[in-house]
Amino acid sequence: MNQLPSREIIIIGGGAVGCGVAYALAKAGKTDVLLIERADDVGQVTTSQGAGLCGQVRGSAERIKLAMHSVAVFRDLQKSDVKPDWHEVGSLRIALSDKRAEEFASLKQAADDAGLEAHLIDTTESKHRWPLMDFAAVKSVIWCPSDGWMTPRCVAKSYEHACREMGVRFTTSTIVEEITVKSGRVTGVETNRGSAEAKYVIDAAGAHAYHVAKLAGVELPIVPVRHEYYITVPMDGLAPDLPCFRVPELTLYGRVRDGGLLLGGWEPKSLHLDPRSFPLRGEPAAVETDWQVLNSFEKSFTRLVPGAKGANKNFVGKGWPTFTPDGGFIIGESCRVKGFVMAGGCNAHGISGSGGIGKLLVESLLDRRPSAYVKSLSPDRFTETRWTWEEARIQAARVYETYYGV
Repeated sequence: MNQLPSREIIIIGGGAVGCGVAYALAKAGKTDVLLIERADDVGQVTTSQGAGLCGQVRGSAERIKLAMHSVAVFRDLQKSDVKPDWHEVGSLRIALSDKRAEEFASLKQAADDAGLEAHLIDTTESKHRWPLMDFAAVKSVIWCPSDGWMTPRCVAKSYEHACREMGVRFTTSTIVEEITVKSGRVTGVETNRGSAEAKYVIDAAGAHAYHVAKLAGVELPIVPVRHEYYITVPMDGLAPDLPCFRVPELTLYGRVRDGGLLLGGWEPKSLHLDPRSFPLRGEPAAVETDWQVLNSFEKSFTRLVPGAKGANKNFVGKGWPTFTPDGGFIIGESCRVKGFVMAGGCNAHGISGSGGIGKLLVESLLDRRPSAYVKSLSPDRFTETRWTWEEARIQAARVYETYYGV
């Protein structure tokens, strides 16, 4: 018996991306939407593992405007009854070399071109904004006052609340077992709770996005890569309104969390998975805490904050965000299976970029003339070209390893 409502659009995956896509569609007038999540609530899996920083300074005006849209969404949601816990504390991006300082000048120009307020500030002002940090060896700092952080699971719940008010339906504890296709077009899904018809099925399944795409007969190089951060016990001098920070040469980022230091980084030699190594109904291998890596983050950071040395760590965040070989999102409808739409391969920008990703997906589906940038994110760039899994894994891992590359 059909126990699920048929809808124009079905979204598979209730993380920040899936919920952000539902929100963007509803805002665009597409409210005949059903979101399916296999966990017992939204935001429980990959989203819950995120650090929650949102930075807008990027290398191109397109990426900056995308991030700016996400911030605008978080601001709007913060006014609602169920908030994303958005804190607009600003951010400092810190250069330790002349080469990186030159890059910062280019980033500042890109921000100006996109209409984002960002400033190159001196070490005196930087010290005022982060008193515990030693800026003696710093070459350049970018201050972006509208950056901030949010609590990842709160983001998903805030999206859900807003979507429900606009008519979007949600079903949890529901496992998609099949995507039905007839004459080259999606017709719906089969789940453990029955079937549902749909004109469009959107894959926003995070670390399982590869498996869901395979259900539609589409193979995409979506590679889970390990990422870790830690949170210390409360430390003197860490006020809640201190800015987020990024130190590209040290491949580190961080912020204050519950009075302690949240510190994460990008490993120069990543640990990654072949998504074919675990099934749709299974889970990626458990992430074992790598203290050698986490302690290396601490050692590097003490160059700027000596007091961070030896601080007790009371939480380790870890998970498998997904990366693509070219570092771009995979967004849009497949030419191979009409009605099958991707919203995955987010390259660790799923939570912070969820508002912008939703905007891109709406443009890809509803705009008769989507931008060249949106077209460049199509899943067709992988289904209509030759690639091997060995190459894809190496290249996706390289995107992670060079995240802060000049």
